[in-house]
Amino acid sequence: MSTIKTVCVYCGSGPGTNPRFIEGAKALGKALAENNVRLVYGGGSVGMMGAVATSVLDHGGTVTGIIPDFLRMRENALTRVQEMVVTPDMHERKRLMFERSDAFVALPGGVGTLEELVEQLTWKQLGRHAKPVLLANIDNFWEPLFSLLSHMRQTEFIRAGLNVDILKADRVEEIMPMLKTAAARVAEAEKNLAPEVARKL
Repeated sequence: MSTIKTVCVYCGSGPGTNPRFIEGAKALGKALAENNVRLVYGGGSVGMMGAVATSVLDHGGTVTGIIPDFLRMRENALTRVQEMVVTPDMHERKRLMFERSDAFVALPGGVGTLEELVEQLTWKQLGRHAKPVLLANIDNFWEPLFSLLSHMRQTEFIRAGLNVDILKADRVEEIMPMLKTAAARVAEAEKNLAPEVARKL
């Protein structure tokens, strides 16, 4: 993985209370389109999800939405996307989002956003993938999570050798450069791995 062609964005189906959250989602969508990177996301047209996807489309980019059937009405599936995949359940949704993405970005969101993010961090910690995972720390939204991770390290529930490899961007403009740099590092590291190990990453 030397290039980033698709980015999965996890984010809320609501707008949140801070206008900068929606502004950040729109700015990320614009950046993805300008870098010719396809957005993979949860398929909704409302809240943060709708803002990032609409921005990608408005700036000439491409979008894949992946949404479980039972959420199509609740989250108002965005009909403008080039590809909409409807899954039977959340598990299939998350599996496809993982398989179709080269990197993961978490914008502000709620429990669902956190659950999807933590799953990717867990899989990465256990060596099941080496794709970059980044938190878009808009207006310090994710600081409580960083504090919790620090607490986990201090209490040795995150032990040496089981580090949680996570990127942090305080500004949206930093996201794509950070992802590209991280992907290049992974590609270089894979050159030094046995072929059967590299294939599992």
